Amino acid sequence: MADFPFDIVGFDLDGTLIDSSTDLVGATNHALDLAGRPLLDKAAVMTMVGLGAKHMLEQALEASGGYDEALMARLYPALLEWYRDHVSEHSRPFPGMIEALDLLAARGAKVAIVTNKFEYLAVKLIDELGLSARFETIIGGDTMGKGNAKPSALPIQEMIRRCGGGRAAFVGDTIFDTLAAKNAGVPSVAVSFGFLTQPIEELGADAVIDSFAELVPALERLGQQN
Repeated sequence: MADFPFDIVGFDLDGTLIDSSTDLVGATNHALDLAGRPLLDKAAVMTMVGLGAKHMLEQALEASGGYDEALMARLYPALLEWYRDHVSEHSRPFPGMIEALDLLAARGAKVAIVTNKFEYLAVKLIDELGLSARFETIIGGDTMGKGNAKPSALPIQEMIRRCGGGRAAFVGDTIFDTLAAKNAGVPSVAVSFGFLTQPIEELGADAVIDSFAELVPALERLGQQN
C-alpha cells in the first residue's frame, strides 16, 4: 500500500522492541556480586538503562556503595562477557511487536534499529531471537564512533542513508530517543510500556502509544501532521 507516509521506521531496541530487562539486571548484578556489592532490584536497574552498558554499570556502582575507577575497570569486561553469553536468555519481543513489523512491511516501510547498546550485542540479540531478516540495518552505540550515540543525530541519519533515503520516523522509550529524532529532524513516537526513566510526557515525543497495536495508526496521523 503506497499511501503509508513513512519510507523508514526506526526503533530503539531495549525497552522498545525487546523486553531485555531480566538479562540486563542479570548482567548488572553479576558484576556487583563479583565486587561483593549488594544486588539491585529490577526497578532500580531499569532507571540506569539507555546510555549503554558502561553508563549502566557506573550508575549501579554509585547506587551500591560508590563509584571506583579501578573497580569499574575490572567489572566492566566481566559484565560485557556475562551479557554476551546470556543476551537472549530471557529477552523477548514486547506483545504485538511482530504483528506491527508485519504490518509495516505490508505498507512498504523499511524498518531498522538504532540502539545505544554495542552493535555486536544488538546484532547477537536480534539474531538469536530469529529477527535479523526483518531489519534493514542495526546501528549500535559504537557504530558511529565515540561520542556519537543517541541523542546525537548521526545514528538516525546513518539509518536513513543505509535504508536508501526517504521520509523517516523513530520509535523509542527514553529522552535519548526523542532528542535524537528531534536532532535528526524526524518525528518521534514514545512507547509507554518501555523502560521509562521519567514521566512519558516529559520525553517530548510527537506521539505516545500504549501498545504496538497503536503504532501504525499513530504513524499515519503523524504523517498527516508533518
